[in-house]
Amino acid sequence: MRHSLTALPDATLPFDDIIDVRAPSEFAVDHIPGAINLPVLSDAERARVGTIYVRESRFLARKIGAALVARNAANHIEGALADRDGGWRPLAYCWRGGQRSGSFATILAQIGWRVRVVEGGYRSYRHLVHAQLYEAALPHRLIVVDGGTGTGKTQLLQAIAKAGGQVVDLEDLARHRGSNFGGLAEEQPAQKMFESRLARVLHDLSPDRPVFLEAESNAIGRLKVPPSVWRAMSEAPVIQVKAPAAARARFLLTTYPDLTADAALLADRIDRLRPYHPRDRIEEWHDLARTGTLTTLAEALIRDHYDPRYARPSGADRRVLGTLQLGDLGPEDLARAADQALSLATDSTALQASGPSEASR
Repeated sequence: MRHSLTALPDATLPFDDIIDVRAPSEFAVDHIPGAINLPVLSDAERARVGTIYVRESRFLARKIGAALVARNAANHIEGALADRDGGWRPLAYCWRGGQRSGSFATILAQIGWRVRVVEGGYRSYRHLVHAQLYEAALPHRLIVVDGGTGTGKTQLLQAIAKAGGQVVDLEDLARHRGSNFGGLAEEQPAQKMFESRLARVLHDLSPDRPVFLEAESNAIGRLKVPPSVWRAMSEAPVIQVKAPAAARARFLLTTYPDLTADAALLADRIDRLRPYHPRDRIEEWHDLARTGTLTTLAEALIRDHYDPRYARPSGADRRVLGTLQLGDLGPEDLARAADQALSLATDSTALQASGPSEASR
């Protein structure tokens, strides 16, 4: 009935569903990607049973817990699992692979379903993620796409993926666009959930082909890039992306529609830059925002904030495979740049070069 995880779960596992029976708050912090949450104890029920266990009686806690598990299991069988046929093969797990998942699995097995329980539960899965992202060296050959704000790096990654390249979009996984102006309406996931999503993506990528990802700091919003990934990124060769300032400004206006449509939000983001700029410059930016002169504001932010603040020494300590000079940052422009990036990555001469090279459109 037990199933030991020796690698991160993937589509090759002989199960139809992975079921996380932990409480909803536990599931929200992190879970095996693709798992469904069928809690056998709610958050309140889990707290109640735990309190009885500590303060009153272990026997009474187990007795009450068993009744709650049976009641919740019945609700799941008659609800979420009502359409499962006799050949359904579930894999269940809880925190340690013990009482909660074991009890649920026993009930499912009595129905006739071929159910297995993860040995060690969520903790065994988390150990695998931690080992991959904190302890072991990544087996992948990373290539970092670097460039100023508004040069379309995220969209270039999407174009590379569309052209058949391997891509890791850290900002998408972190639900953040990587700068003061980059928060998304959706709340960022917990650190562990971010790491689960990242581990899942890396697990599915071939180490024999290059993997493209965007240059980032070691923090994306409030989330940290795990050490193994950060080390690999710090040592990876770079493809630089450049574009005209005017095109970058126009591009930013289309990339951040939430800011251009919300005057209060835009004003708040400008105010967050006060520690880095003189008061008169901040007020000038506020004036541009209030008067709707947004293209000029975007150009000023690029010129006076983003480019100086995030400038990196070109090729000083990193191998630069090439520079992509983009034009209008439109779909055709990005598609051409994606083809150039893939060529640079697969060109053995470029990969061995120690200095920068140019790739024109």
